[in-house]
Amino acid sequence: MSALFQKLLGAAKKQGGAFLLLLDPDRTPERDYLAITEAAEGCGVDAILVGSSFVLESRFHEAVRDIKNITHLPVIIFPGSSNQITSHADAILFTSLLSGRNPQHLIDEQVKGAPLVKNAGLEVIPCGYLLIDSGGYTSVQFMSSSLPIPRTKYDIACAHALAAQYMGMQTVYLEAGSGARLPVPDEMVKAVASYIDIPVIVGGGLTTPEECASRIEAGATFVVVGNHLEQDNRLDLLRELTAAAHPLQSVRI
Repeated sequence: MSALFQKLLGAAKKQGGAFLLLLDPDRTPERDYLAITEAAEGCGVDAILVGSSFVLESRFHEAVRDIKNITHLPVIIFPGSSNQITSHADAILFTSLLSGRNPQHLIDEQVKGAPLVKNAGLEVIPCGYLLIDSGGYTSVQFMSSSLPIPRTKYDIACAHALAAQYMGMQTVYLEAGSGARLPVPDEMVKAVASYIDIPVIVGGGLTTPEECASRIEAGATFVVVGNHLEQDNRLDLLRELTAAAHPLQSVRI
């Protein structure tokens, strides 16, 4: 297991959960994502994810470099494709979209990206990526040409998550999608977390401390928030969200 991921799991165990800040350099002005990066550690963020479903600009590598240069937090690539691989990060969520049946995102991008990851010297966190219906058509759904798992079909989500575990993946990511109208239901998080033995990450559509807290209480090890914070650049809200993801940490400096 990645040493970095083990460290994050240790922090999550001590705090009762962990908070991952997702930055999308393609959707957010540079001044905004750099400003929130500078404040992230002081606000209680445990690690920073950087990635995008679709890259219009060509500065992804430079953006990761600039983010890494101004924070001591782990910087982890959350790639939308094999084009989003750079040595400027610490690690990569090496994802396979197991909920879909499009070979491009099941294995093709992974084969293209594997040598790049090796050459970049990144720590690898193998991840089963499950897209969950969020009540609308999301960017990741469109770009991956895959159907999401229905919100009420907990058994389907559990079966996919167990397959990820049996395939040797270190974590399962339940994703509602960037800007999702509805986050992954608590009941699905609870069903999946109790069915498998590997950590669960939940992201997409989480906008309030209460939503983050309830996903941690349901069994998620990590919650991910990004687009909502990048747009508002609200550090007071970021502090509240991280506190909600750390229920065992009673004192925050």
